Amino acid sequence: MADQAALTGQDAGKAPQSLDEVMLAMDVVDTLRHQENLVSRELGEEVRDAQLLQRLRDIYRGQGIEVPDRILLEGVRALKEQRFAYTPPGPSFSRTVARAWINRGRVGRTLLTIAALLGLGWSAYQFGVVEPARQRAAQEQARTERERTDLAERLPAALEQGHEDVLREAQLPAARERADQILADGKAAIERKDAEGARQAINNLEALRADLRREYILRIVSRPGEPTGIWRVPPRNPAGRNYYLIVEPVAPDGRILSLPVTSEEDGQTVTTSKWGVRVSEATAMQVQQDKNDDGIVQRNRLGEKRRGYLDVDYQMPVLGGAILRW
Repeated sequence: MADQAALTGQDAGKAPQSLDEVMLAMDVVDTLRHQENLVSRELGEEVRDAQLLQRLRDIYRGQGIEVPDRILLEGVRALKEQRFAYTPPGPSFSRTVARAWINRGRVGRTLLTIAALLGLGWSAYQFGVVEPARQRAAQEQARTERERTDLAERLPAALEQGHEDVLREAQLPAARERADQILADGKAAIERKDAEGARQAINNLEALRADLRREYILRIVSRPGEPTGIWRVPPRNPAGRNYYLIVEPVAPDGRILSLPVTSEEDGQTVTTSKWGVRVSEATAMQVQQDKNDDGIVQRNRLGEKRRGYLDVDYQMPVLGGAILRW
C-alpha cells in the first residue's frame, strides 16, 4: 500500500526532467506492455499497480539496473494515459496528401510508367489506326471530288474532242459510224456516273484515230534465209492445205511497224511486226514462182493501208485469217 500511496503522492506527479529519465520511462512503459499479461487481471487496481511495481523492480534489478520508484510510477501512469502509445490518425485529406508525399518516389515512378504506356498506346493508335484511316478518307474524298470534276467537265470535253479528231481523219462512212457509236457509249457512261466507262470510250476513240492515221505497205518477205510462204494441214481437214504468205508492214519512211494481229489458230492477239496471211493455193504458187525466178519477189506488195481508212486494200486475193508462228 505504501507503493500506492507513493503513486498518489506529490513527488510521483513530477515528470522526469532529463532525457535519460524520459527514455527510461518509455522503456518502463514498453516493459509493462510486454509483462502486463503476467499480472492477474482479476485483482483490484491498487493491488494490480503494486504487483506491477514489484515486477518492474525485479526485472530491472535482475538486469543490474536501479530504477527509482518515481520513474517506475511515471511509467505506470504513462501506460494508463497511453502517453507513449501511437494512435494512427483517421482518414483525412491531409493524411492522404502526407502519405502521397512520403511515397512520392514510388508513386511518381508508377505514374510515369502509366503515362508512358498511355502515351505509347495513344501514339500507336494515332499512327496505326487514326492516321491511316484519315489518309484513306482523304484519298477517297479527293478521288470522289476528282471523279466528280472529271464527269462534269474533263471527260465530256475529251470525249467530244476525240470524236471530232476521228471524224477529221475518217474517209469512209464505216469509220464515222464507229466513232459515233463510241461517242454514244461514252455519253451513256457519263450519264450513269461511270467514269471508267467514259475513259474507256475516250481511249477507244484515240485508238481509232491512230488506226486511221496509220499508213503502210503490206510487203511480202523475200529476204534470204526467211520463208516467203508456208502451208499448214488444218486440224479439221487432214486432206487439205492452208497456204500463207509471210508479210510485214512498212511505213512510208521505211520503218517496219508492229501491229496487233489475231491468230486464227488459237485466237490469241499479239503485237508483231511479221505474220502470215492466208491466201489461195494459186496465189501462193504465183508468188513462189516469182521468187524462184531470181530469188526475189518482184511483186512483193500484198496490199496497202492508206490514211483515213481502217482496212488494208489488198492487191492480191486473200482468204482472210492469219497465223503468228510457223
